Amino acid sequence: MEDCLFCDFDNAELIEEGEYCYSRRDGYPVSQYHTLIIPKRHVASYFDLEEYEVVDMHKMLTKMRLCIKEWDETVSGFNVGVNVGKDAGQSIFHVHMHLMPRRKGDIDNPQGGVRGVIPSKRTYVRKSRAPSNQGRSD
Repeated sequence: MEDCLFCDFDNAELIEEGEYCYSRRDGYPVSQYHTLIIPKRHVASYFDLEEYEVVDMHKMLTKMRLCIKEWDETVSGFNVGVNVGKDAGQSIFHVHMHLMPRRKGDIDNPQGGVRGVIPSKRTYVRKSRAPSNQGRSD
């Protein structure tokens, strides 16, 4: 695809390459080792990927998670995300999955994780569970 940042990339940016995808660092990282998993085929939406591409991306995601944990023992969690569509924050219309390493104390309260895409929804108070009457035949 002409003028696509992820189709026309410099091999120096490559971390790892799979059959149908590759990984590279995010140009605007949220945290150290923030990694992108990108299919080789130009497709805008995650939901338009073929199953074999999703499987290869998952393998790469798992491999990069292990690598990052080896590179930095302070990594204690991860956020994984895909933006699909302009209204969801997608700014490069070539599918890419974010693998964002997290460390204890990197923010005051990590509760809500990916829910932070809408800041007012990130933190919440867990509802208590009421007893269920399902299955009863009173």
